[in-house]
Amino acid sequence: MTDIAEIIKNNIIEVRRKIENAAIKAGRDPGEITLVAVTKTALPEMVAAAANNGIKDFAENRVQELTKKLALTGDSCRWHMIGHLQTNKIKQVLGKVRLIHSVDSIELAEAIQKRAEALDIYADILIEVNVSGEETKFGVSKDALMFLIENASRLKNVNVRGLMTIAPYTESSESVRPIFRMLRQLSLDIGSEKIDNVHMDILSMGMSNDFETAIEEGSNLIRIGRSIFNKNI
Repeated sequence: MTDIAEIIKNNIIEVRRKIENAAIKAGRDPGEITLVAVTKTALPEMVAAAANNGIKDFAENRVQELTKKLALTGDSCRWHMIGHLQTNKIKQVLGKVRLIHSVDSIELAEAIQKRAEALDIYADILIEVNVSGEETKFGVSKDALMFLIENASRLKNVNVRGLMTIAPYTESSESVRPIFRMLRQLSLDIGSEKIDNVHMDILSMGMSNDFETAIEEGSNLIRIGRSIFNKNI
C-alpha cells in the first residue's frame, strides 16, 4: 500500500500545482479554491492516504458509499454529497455532510427542509444547473432556475450557498469554457438580486478533465476524482 500512498501523494501535489497555475493565470488567489476529492472509485486505504496528504474535503456520488466512508477520515475532514439525491435518502446524509451539491427541484429542497427542521439543524445546499441542456444529466434548466431559487429561499432551515454544474465530458476543456462562463454569469445575476437566504459564494464546477478551465472562469470549488485516485495506479 506504501506505493499507492506515494502515488496519491504525488497526484495531489500535481493537482495542487495545476490549481495554482490556473488561478495565477486568471489573476486569482489559489487559496480561495477548495479542492474536493471524489472517492467513488477509491478504496478505504486510498481515502486515508489522501487525508494524510492534506485533503480536507471529500465527496461521494452515492449515499450508500458515503455512509460507508464517512468514518474513514475522522472529524478533521468534511464530506460533500455530489450525486443525485433521492428524497428517501435525505435522512442518511443530512447532518453528516458539509454541503449537498445536487439540489435540482423544489420538491427535493422542501424534503431537505422538512428533515432539517425535524433535526433542528440547517442544511447548506447548492442548486445543480444543467447548463448544457443534456437530457442525460440531472440539474434544473436555466429557464427554471429562478423559480427554484426564489422558492428555496423561503425554506428557513435550508441555506442556498451557490450553484453547481457538470459540464459535458470532452477531451478539449476549451469546448466547455462557455458552460462555465454561463454558470458564473448566472451566479452573478442571482447574487445581484440580493434574495434573502440566498448566497452565491460557492461556484462548484470543474472535474479532472476540465478543472483548470473552470478555475479560469471563476470556480472556487473543484471536484477531483480520477486525477487523484486513478492516475498512475
